[in-house]
Amino acid sequence: MLTLAHLSDTHLDADPRSADRTRAVMRHLESLPGPLDAVLVTGDIADHGLAEEYATARDLLDSRFPTVVCPGNHDDRTAFRKVLLGEDGDGGGEDGDGPVNRVLRLGGLTVALCDSSVPGRPEGFLEDETIAWLDAVLAEAPGTPALVGMHHPAVALGVPYVDEIGLRAPERLEAVLRRHPQVVAVLAGHAHTPASTVFAGLPLLVAPGVVSTALTSAETTERIPLDRDRPPQFALHVFDGRRLTTHVRTVP
Repeated sequence: MLTLAHLSDTHLDADPRSADRTRAVMRHLESLPGPLDAVLVTGDIADHGLAEEYATARDLLDSRFPTVVCPGNHDDRTAFRKVLLGEDGDGGGEDGDGPVNRVLRLGGLTVALCDSSVPGRPEGFLEDETIAWLDAVLAEAPGTPALVGMHHPAVALGVPYVDEIGLRAPERLEAVLRRHPQVVAVLAGHAHTPASTVFAGLPLLVAPGVVSTALTSAETTERIPLDRDRPPQFALHVFDGRRLTTHVRTVP
């Protein structure tokens, strides 16, 4: 049995509010009495992609648990790689601006987080380099169950503002997933609301937002439907070796 904490969209900036909410979530995870095997963070770590925001994130996301992160549309690849990950430009293009793809291998589970960000754009897209990387990662361990994650959901969620800037050309991802039957589920962020649906015949599980909560079109008529007053949330995924069960928790 493996238990994974999945959070997303911390949007750290100069306002202490986002840091306070992120700190509350991480403190909660550190205080859990039972075993936690990893922490997954699916993008929009920083709000403006600034080096100082990633320095804050580096401190706040530091954990005794294995932690893996990927960028979102608010992130800057170069600063993300250099400040948050402590890496230079090698492997990320001449300027360190190539996709930031990360893999975490746990006992009995592979977690592959893809970079779906498009520099300078809000929508998502998996570049050829990322598609090839994911295909290779999954091919390395065909007998090991896997989770595949990224920032942008691959299907519409019923939140129009989010759906307009979702993942483009999702069929590229679907083709990879269907070649690798060991994939158990797809994870995402971006929407600032917990959601579950289906993509490529697999569960698609969206983490809630730490910084705010998005409302569906049935709950509000606002163009950008973000509720900043609701407390931060995260998801707990429990993997029993065969299937994934998800619980959403609120941090007061």
